[in-house]
Amino acid sequence: AGSKLKEIFDKINNLLSGKPVQSGGRTVAVTQHPQGLDFVCYKLAEKFVCQGEEEVASNHVAAFPIAVVASGIWEMHPRVGDLFLAHLHKKCPYSVPFYPALKEGTSMEDYQRILGYQVKDSMVEGQDNFLKRMSGMLRLYAAIIQLRWPYGERQGTHPHGLNYGWCWLAQMLNMEPLADVTATLLYDFLEVCGNALMKQYQVQFWKLMLLLQESYIPRIEAITSSGQMGSLMRLKSFVQTCIEEKKIPLPKGVLQPSFWKS
Repeated sequence: AGSKLKEIFDKINNLLSGKPVQSGGRTVAVTQHPQGLDFVCYKLAEKFVCQGEEEVASNHVAAFPIAVVASGIWEMHPRVGDLFLAHLHKKCPYSVPFYPALKEGTSMEDYQRILGYQVKDSMVEGQDNFLKRMSGMLRLYAAIIQLRWPYGERQGTHPHGLNYGWCWLAQMLNMEPLADVTATLLYDFLEVCGNALMKQYQVQFWKLMLLLQESYIPRIEAITSSGQMGSLMRLKSFVQTCIEEKKIPLPKGVLQPSFWKS
């Protein structure tokens, strides 16, 4: 409910503003410790990224309520936004976008971690779980860049708005694709953010979509094995339908004005 979300936002905002807040049956305030505010900003940013990795990964529509709170906090407390990006880029380098290369002297295990894989006792997580987590984090990012907290003063521009989404998409299409990863993340990003980008960039956006269809998807196809076709076919079908219908549908779970009356 919108009222519940506002309650959560106010509590986080009060904590970051130095006001005392009730938590776990006691009153806490960042002023209680010289590094209190630094610690809270760091942990809060980390928590937002974890929510993408866990909650949004399992339930795509969760991206919007989490993102609208994160966006509002970012606007009022820019340090949290900077730390959010730092945590996000470390856990999901594809959100930069960046495909880390294997450097001399780096062990395979460390390299897998740099790529975003979870490695425990020398065991690397399965590809499906890895892609699911990366999708969750990228979907949260794609939701944040298009949302503003509705109760904010909104005097300035979005602290990290759609222009960053446009840059992300353009940079992705300038990079050599990776099997499985590129198709999955392009689909996730366009499904969440495509409608907002279409409205903002119009003709330029459709030029990029045509480039994706005619030039970039064939490049992904060329490096995709038969066992990795699922994500590519999903992307291909989505892009084709959008171009044919000359529109990108609103993402599922987007917060309508009526939500804030609940």
